[in-house]
Amino acid sequence: MNVLIVGANGQIGQHLVDELKNEGKHKPVAFVRKEEQVKKFEEQGVEARLGNLEDSVTEIKERMADIDAVVFTAGSGGSTGSDKTLLIDLDGAVKVIEAAKASGIDRFVMVSAFGADDRDRWNEELKPYYVAKHFADMWLMDSSLNYTVVRPGMLENKESVGKVLAKDVITESEVFSIPRVDVAKVIAETLENEATYKKSFDLVTGEDEIKDALNRL
Repeated sequence: MNVLIVGANGQIGQHLVDELKNEGKHKPVAFVRKEEQVKKFEEQGVEARLGNLEDSVTEIKERMADIDAVVFTAGSGGSTGSDKTLLIDLDGAVKVIEAAKASGIDRFVMVSAFGADDRDRWNEELKPYYVAKHFADMWLMDSSLNYTVVRPGMLENKESVGKVLAKDVITESEVFSIPRVDVAKVIAETLENEATYKKSFDLVTGEDEIKDALNRL
């Protein structure tokens, strides 16, 4: 499959590009917002398409030619205000969903946030972020798309552990974090794993091999 990675220049996005390149099963296509980012990926032998999540649905759809699946792993980042969180994490995600539907693309993987499904678990300091993730996830799950929503725990820049805990809701784990590279590995596995279709789940480091953990969803 040709997989459009929205937010490919982010940390999870870059790991996912590498993962798909290395496994050789799917072709990563980077969706990025700066010319220098396009050049960076092209120098790595990765197709890149220039776009902006504040563009219209029609403009975003134009970047989806010959795409079979979409992964949304973009975010406004911690240095921006609530306005950008609303425009990127919520409205940007919704526009990508609408563009995928209009393009006839069925498979859509959303990278959300641990606890985004439950208001009682939201961090008060990050509440606008959780609101954005919550309603973007709902929009996707209420769509006709074949979705998977991945809600990773605290993201860490560590080497791959390669073992995870994936469940509808995780409350019993002693570990509530996960390396970004392992999130990317999970995303890659979800693309054609039917056990993850029409599913949403929390994700942290655990004791199970990734494929085994996902097959039990």
